[in-house]
Amino acid sequence: MFGIWNIEKAPSVAFYALHALQHRGQQGAGIVSTERTRLRGYRNVGLLAAVFKDNGKLEKIDGTSALGALWYSSGNSTNVQNIEPLLYKFNDGHLGIAMNGNLNNARMLRAKLEDEGAVFHSASHAEIIMHLIRRSRKDSIEERFKEALNKLRGSFSVMLLTQDALYGAVDRHATRPLVLGRLNDSYTIASESCALNVIGAEFLKDISAGEFIKIDDDGYEIGSFCEASNIAIESMEFIYFARPDSTILGKNVHIVRKNTGRVLAREFPVDADIVVGVPNSSLSLATGYAEEIGLPYEMGLIKNQYIGRTFIEPSQNLRDIAVKMKLSALSDVVRNKRVILLDDSIVRGTTSKRIISMLKKAGASEVHLRIGSPEIVFPSYSGIDMKTSKELIAANLTKEQVRDLIGADSLEFISVDGLKEAVGFDFDTPNKGIALDIFTGDYVEGLGNYKEEFEAELTDIQKEYLKRGANEREI
Repeated sequence: MFGIWNIEKAPSVAFYALHALQHRGQQGAGIVSTERTRLRGYRNVGLLAAVFKDNGKLEKIDGTSALGALWYSSGNSTNVQNIEPLLYKFNDGHLGIAMNGNLNNARMLRAKLEDEGAVFHSASHAEIIMHLIRRSRKDSIEERFKEALNKLRGSFSVMLLTQDALYGAVDRHATRPLVLGRLNDSYTIASESCALNVIGAEFLKDISAGEFIKIDDDGYEIGSFCEASNIAIESMEFIYFARPDSTILGKNVHIVRKNTGRVLAREFPVDADIVVGVPNSSLSLATGYAEEIGLPYEMGLIKNQYIGRTFIEPSQNLRDIAVKMKLSALSDVVRNKRVILLDDSIVRGTTSKRIISMLKKAGASEVHLRIGSPEIVFPSYSGIDMKTSKELIAANLTKEQVRDLIGADSLEFISVDGLKEAVGFDFDTPNKGIALDIFTGDYVEGLGNYKEEFEAELTDIQKEYLKRGANEREI
């Protein structure tokens, strides 16, 4: 998400900022804008450049303030109605709204709203927030928004654009990042600091847990809509989602990933000849591992830069096709070499299996896989596309079974304590400031509406992990 207030050609500025955030969503894009009298917008399925390939679309929605978003579906739906920002035109004003994350109480809220007469046109959780705003009896849009936010449970950052102001908010755990920047006399908010860098904006601060920001012609004002709770940044932001040049609560993503590689090397060294990283999110990881263990880092895999991220493709079939198109092995580099392969995570295992097979077909004598996250044993309810236990390979197979299935000569994952060390936060919280729910089963905001399905599909491996705890994972 990206929002900016009071600048010429605001939709065009949003367009360029969203380019820097394309890695966060590939299935759709949209921008809404205002010139202070009304809101206009355009959204469609596809990559940002494809959605706005006709420059006239930006001209038609031109204004002095804008809110843009990229769509990452956690399912198979390609309904344009789900693409944010959502735009609503009421007789007393217009509003555009976008959200990053997931509401754990979405089903309950939606059912209650429907019982009260609300009509929904999308599956977007942002639409739930809109209905809560409209049903509030508070005097101002700001107070109505705050009241709505206090009814939400889950992992989220939200942006709201009206004719009079741009608003942003972060959940009580700061699970999903949001940053404030300044571009000349304009203020902007974004999901990652890399979006500020692209447009030449100055980073000012992170919006922290339970905070609320209002930007209007008088500048910006930051307050709270609720009491902050334990800081718990989504760990996958550092592991996978965020760009290496982004900074989250003072921690540069590249440096965190490089630290992760160093910790991995200390925890799980192995005799080998070269270190190779899976492009692109694991390159920092691989350089850290190589430096720590004292082996050369080599470019053993080449990525087609015109193929999107496989993890966020909406179906397994599309992920498989994308892997084939995306990567190729350099046989002259890996031939007759014992390779240490670094990757950010293993979710379903199919990508790892294809990459290892590719390296061995290219002549690698051994492939030792090292993973920059602990085993993903539990489903995510924070807006990441792994909602069921059955799709998580580590929830259904032991580590050795996974190793055999993917064809690795050895397989190791960074420990939970190792990940905490690599991130380097020192918040006075149980997990030092990161969310570990997908590794430990300890959900920051609880399970909410997902409790019944979570308990119904628990595997024997998951039950054993819950029984033994995160630091005793060998079963």
